[in-house]
Amino acid sequence: MIDHPRDMVLPVDKPSGPTSHDIVDLARREIGTRRVGHTGTLDPFASGLLLLCVGRATRVAEYLTALDKTYQATMRLGRTTDTLDREGRVVREREGWAALGPEEIVAALERLTGEIDQVPPQYSAKKVDGEAMHRRARRGERVELESRRVTVHELALAALELPLLGVRVRCSSGTYVRSLARDVGEALGVGAHLTDLRRTAIGGFDVERALPPEALGDRARVAASAISPLASLAHLPSLQVGEEAARRLGQGQAVALADAEAGGTLPLPRGSALPVPGAAAERAPGVESPVVVACAGQIVAIAEARGGLLHPKKVFHG
Repeated sequence: MIDHPRDMVLPVDKPSGPTSHDIVDLARREIGTRRVGHTGTLDPFASGLLLLCVGRATRVAEYLTALDKTYQATMRLGRTTDTLDREGRVVREREGWAALGPEEIVAALERLTGEIDQVPPQYSAKKVDGEAMHRRARRGERVELESRRVTVHELALAALELPLLGVRVRCSSGTYVRSLARDVGEALGVGAHLTDLRRTAIGGFDVERALPPEALGDRARVAASAISPLASLAHLPSLQVGEEAARRLGQGQAVALADAEAGGTLPLPRGSALPVPGAAAERAPGVESPVVVACAGQIVAIAEARGGLLHPKKVFHG
């Protein structure tokens, strides 16, 4: 089970300028461990929430990466760039944006809300044949990329001062807001690119709780902002087990769902509580995979629930 103080999920507010990897490198130096990763890249010009996984909490990263993301974004109508953001080369300018009204703009945003097919940017970290697209694009190569299905839960007009429009975006993981800016511009017939982007939330984690990078060397502030691996997974189904079941899971052995305790609570990131489902399969038809298994307030394993058993998928040793 995890109990080392350096095993944590740490929310950081990345400023515009450094890369996400720059923030990871800074955290490695300031916290004193090489074992640091993040759960979703932000472009250098973008700011906002990065969730850093430190120590053995890197094992939970994949369960955080898939969470929905929330952004504040500003789009500039009438101008298209090759990178789809303000750092690119202008490739086309179009008139007509000055005649657009709020109703037309809101209608275009609504058409891009819900499940949509989105083509990733040429300049992106997406890998094609093992190489990031932005490297190929900088060599002048252009690859025809297939669209992929993403979900835009919310795309709402937040400010309008033409040619700039501000939007609030809540979307599934893997959605490119730069591509949304492009598609909004095309829907309005004038083109657009992204001029500002700030990630304000990842799932239930809010940037208001995040540390500025300069505070990463302050042990007290890091400790105050740290989220335990157990609390970071509060969005997943959870069960508690006794010490014997925890020992067996820690050794990679499956245990019966009936050995899990009914009732009890597990902490959420903001101090509220998540009800723990009943234990036995016949008493807990809602138990799903993956399942977070805890003992005495510590994470034991992330398991798969099948056939009335908990099969450990990732084990956290003490």
